[in-house]
Amino acid sequence: MSALGVLLRRDLAQMFGGGRRGGALLPVLFFVATAMLFPFAVGPDPVLLAKAGGGIVWVAALLAAILPLDRLLAPDLEQGMFDQFAVRGIAEEAVVAVRLVAHWLSFGPPLMLAALPAAALLGLHADTLRTVEWGLLAGTPGLAAIGLIIAALTVSLRAGAALAGLLLIPLAVPLLIFGAGALSTGGASGLALTAAISLLLCAITPFAGGAAIRAAREG
Repeated sequence: MSALGVLLRRDLAQMFGGGRRGGALLPVLFFVATAMLFPFAVGPDPVLLAKAGGGIVWVAALLAAILPLDRLLAPDLEQGMFDQFAVRGIAEEAVVAVRLVAHWLSFGPPLMLAALPAAALLGLHADTLRTVEWGLLAGTPGLAAIGLIIAALTVSLRAGAALAGLLLIPLAVPLLIFGAGALSTGGASGLALTAAISLLLCAITPFAGGAAIRAAREG
């Protein structure tokens, strides 16, 4: 198996195994908890819940994306793992690309599964749920990419975790607008724009994240 394949297995084992302070479970629990609390806040009106439920799912996904940021890169930098990767000839860009894949696999599909009980709690119709699931499939790679870029930019800062959360929300607004907007426009155009933004972010992330980590190592 190649070095990048071994690295991907390591990252997935840490994220799903809980080795990174909660692993993939914490964002999913936060996501479902948000969906559970919303009906208590606005009341049990099924029409209101069904109308606003899709947008609530997207907001919950955005907020859940904040939780893993402080453990995406900082532990490896503190332990000198990136120095070891450099010694072995593995570029920071390659490490970030693998980390992006692992982060999305531990974040995107679990949220899509968690959207099923969330939809039941919010009373979403089958067509709305289908659009929400397609939107999450198109948008969660972009959320993962934004989170990884921010984690790389703030990895050497003492208050990086708090700053990362503040940065993620405004940067993820376009994904939220087009992803949630697909629920009211019928789907196709909003989903296409969401997917296009995600692909662009995923293409940029290895280079931006790699440069930021290299600057943190050499700084």
